[in-house]
Amino acid sequence: MNYEITGKTKLTGLLGSPVAHSISPQMHNEAFRQLGLDYVYLAFDVPPEHLEAAVLGLKAAGICGFNLTMPLKVHIIPLLDELTPAARLANAVNTVIVKDGKLIGHNTDGIGYMQSVIDAGYDIIGKKMTLLGAGGAATAICVQAALDGVSSIDMFKRKNASWKKTLEFCHKITEETGCPIRLRDISDQTALGESLSDSAILTNATNVGMAPDTDSSPIPDTSMLPKELIVSDIIYNPRETLLLKQAKEAGCPHFNGLYMLLYQGAAAFTCWTGKEMPVTLIKEKYFKK
Repeated sequence: MNYEITGKTKLTGLLGSPVAHSISPQMHNEAFRQLGLDYVYLAFDVPPEHLEAAVLGLKAAGICGFNLTMPLKVHIIPLLDELTPAARLANAVNTVIVKDGKLIGHNTDGIGYMQSVIDAGYDIIGKKMTLLGAGGAATAICVQAALDGVSSIDMFKRKNASWKKTLEFCHKITEETGCPIRLRDISDQTALGESLSDSAILTNATNVGMAPDTDSSPIPDTSMLPKELIVSDIIYNPRETLLLKQAKEAGCPHFNGLYMLLYQGAAAFTCWTGKEMPVTLIKEKYFKK
């Protein structure tokens, strides 16, 4: 099919800062082409201070939906009319659906992450997770992992001004899912080491190690990684973060955030179009290079 922008083309896109590295435009636009859908997906570099103006403008221009990446997943919430249960529990939004003039916040990050674990060949249901970070992606992963049936989650973050709010989040998810969520100080290396020693998977949901700061890792010492521990990083730029290099050195199974990106995008695609993204084709073309 010839793919052309027309007067009827529907707009979708990505808001965040930075966004130039994202492969979301390639995968969504390829999916539109494959299914013969008259849509286009663009990336917009929008810092937090410009988010409200950008959202109002895009809504007025008739956008039918958009994704949000760091650092906007929490900033967007006051601008929305409704939240889905997943977004409400996570208190973070990565996908906005425009329906009947309303902005509806949804979260597909957790769905994408848990599918990426399965895709990588691992089963963590009934097992413990150590989760680094408490931002929008981390809370979404925490919620979905708890709903899907991991046995318990240790969430590590800095003990700063948002500590009390995160503690309340952990209590809420524990109560609503029955999965014990324990908040720990990420600077407490003893606690971190103990958590890693009896976890099935370590999930880095911070931006530590993301380009251009590729010389950083949230784990200070490779010896903290037991050989049987699955190490995952939601970062995909670079494809191999310092954390994943440490995992390789320690002999741990490991994977990056590429397939989380794929599967969260596929879920958002369905929200906007009502169609299933041709995941196998997109994976072959953009993710296996």
